[in-house]
Amino acid sequence: MSTLDRYVLREWTRVFLLAALGFPFLVMVIDLTDKLDTYMGRGISKAQVAYSYIFFLPETISLVLPVAVLFAVVFTVGTLGRHSELVAAKASGISFHRVVRPLLLASFAAVVLDLGLTELAPGASARRAELLGDKAARPTGSRFTPFVYRADSGWVYSIRSLELRASGAEMRDPIMEREGTGEEYPTIVVAAQRGVYEAPARKWNLTKGAVRYLLGPDRETTFKFEGLRIAMLRETPTALLAEPKAPDEMRYAELGRYVDALSRSGSDTKKLRVEQALKLAVPFACIIIALFGAPLAVSTPRSGMAWGVAVCLATTFVDLLMFQLSKAVGSGGALPPAFAAWVPNLVFGAGGVWLWRKART
Repeated sequence: MSTLDRYVLREWTRVFLLAALGFPFLVMVIDLTDKLDTYMGRGISKAQVAYSYIFFLPETISLVLPVAVLFAVVFTVGTLGRHSELVAAKASGISFHRVVRPLLLASFAAVVLDLGLTELAPGASARRAELLGDKAARPTGSRFTPFVYRADSGWVYSIRSLELRASGAEMRDPIMEREGTGEEYPTIVVAAQRGVYEAPARKWNLTKGAVRYLLGPDRETTFKFEGLRIAMLRETPTALLAEPKAPDEMRYAELGRYVDALSRSGSDTKKLRVEQALKLAVPFACIIIALFGAPLAVSTPRSGMAWGVAVCLATTFVDLLMFQLSKAVGSGGALPPAFAAWVPNLVFGAGGVWLWRKART
């Protein structure tokens, strides 16, 4: 790595960290100012409120990372232009494309970071909601009242009671149902008197029940059993006691399984498929927006900080607007959900390639 590369990366990192940590801090201050009285009214201590904001960071930082990358690229390139580093580099035979190459590599690293934060954000957000009383804390003890659990695989469990024991757990009168669409993918209903969980083997054993295959109107096949072990029943007793996750609390793979299960049952999943695709499209906007911002910043390098702020704010506004529009278009079915989620990246990517080719090297 040359001296120029280290200098460019140092300038990029300084602005990137300032934006990536500064924007979430402002969001937290605004949120705290707006909702502190509400939190205090619930009897939540100040220490607990402060602790909850640790779980606020993954989601907030993941959302602002593309903006932070844009600010870092625009201000780094703008500074190079104002201080004549670009002129000196070109005079020594180094092209503009070579100068900003480290910025694109750093932006790709931001993509990887954003993908990791996107996976952490759902669980952290759910934990914060529990701490602040927006969501009931998940129970960890036995339950002796009937409850329902929806699994990611499309099964719905109705359980009369679930008792934790030292060697495992026991549930009473479990009924498990997977909704189907017809003879090729029938509805399956499994009912048993009891189910015993063996902790060492991590398996559920059902006893004295029946399995029903609903093939169509007035058509079904039933099998009775004394003992049965179902491969799809993978949830641990602790997982069954926990509240089922909402789609926005699921990671990419979990949401994919949930969408597939809903799709097999005949439900409309276009909106959820767009949400799943956005979990990849938004992080990859980091490198797309860097490709767009670098040549745009060098087009008028002597315009100063006001130009850089204007470029960043305008680009951010258009980018967010396009993501919201693509989300609505994909949910409505006008475009395939996955393609709709990537439309903003395709548009900005095409604009970035055009500006890149037009940039004076």
